[in-house]
Amino acid sequence: MVAVALGTLAGFVFDLDGCVWNGNVLNPGAAETLAAFHRAGRHLAFVSNNSRATGGDLRERLHALGVAVAQHVLTPLEIIGEVITQRWSRSRVLVMGAREMVDAIARAGHAIVDTKDWREATVVAVGNDFDLTYERLTAAARAAAATGRLVTPNVDPRLPVEGGEFLPGCGAIVKAVAVAAGDVEPVVVGKPEPPLFRMALERLGLPASRVAMVGDSVAADILGARGVGMATVLYAPHGPRAAEPDVTVRSFAELASLAGVSPAAETHLTANDN
Repeated sequence: MVAVALGTLAGFVFDLDGCVWNGNVLNPGAAETLAAFHRAGRHLAFVSNNSRATGGDLRERLHALGVAVAQHVLTPLEIIGEVITQRWSRSRVLVMGAREMVDAIARAGHAIVDTKDWREATVVAVGNDFDLTYERLTAAARAAAATGRLVTPNVDPRLPVEGGEFLPGCGAIVKAVAVAAGDVEPVVVGKPEPPLFRMALERLGLPASRVAMVGDSVAADILGARGVGMATVLYAPHGPRAAEPDVTVRSFAELASLAGVSPAAETHLTANDN
């Protein structure tokens, strides 16, 4: 039984990794359904726990994949530097992660500490690090142990990619650092914490009661959105229908039908999936 009338809602916030796309491939029906939402006057925003890209980077990626309705796209890199400032003021930050995260933290006015100078760090920031080495892991763990200050864009254990496969996620790396440092508790900037959800609502100009979050992760998307008062839709094309979300959908065609929008071509293609 549908607990929330999706057709009455004014806005929808979509998770990206695992929901709108997997790797560099859109999930079936995503482009058509999002275009139908836009035509119907629904306000759209997109949020991702990506620790290697800004919202602008992901907006360009959506446009390249044919999603022309992406205007509001948010990642933890929009606010990670601000979070560090709010909690610990201007800091000397050892960053284990992508260049994009280094740049975001530097733009917020923090000094970046090189791995070899880890003793100078006052904060450690850990993202998904495709250049991970034992040396970098050791430096981050030692600095986190010395300072007790660890911040991360997310604690997602896996990063979904095309073909149903995955890469180790940011959470897997953060866990290694935190445990080696003596169980230092990381400050989480992205989902399921409130800041990205609240920022999305601000961009949409809507109260939480008029917006639904659509995502594939119960822990990050569903519980996080529920915490700020949003309706929740779990996108689970292959998984069981869960008790936690207000609604579970198997496809974007089913989502469109429940929301009262009509991506005609996609509905015909995927009607048997419902």
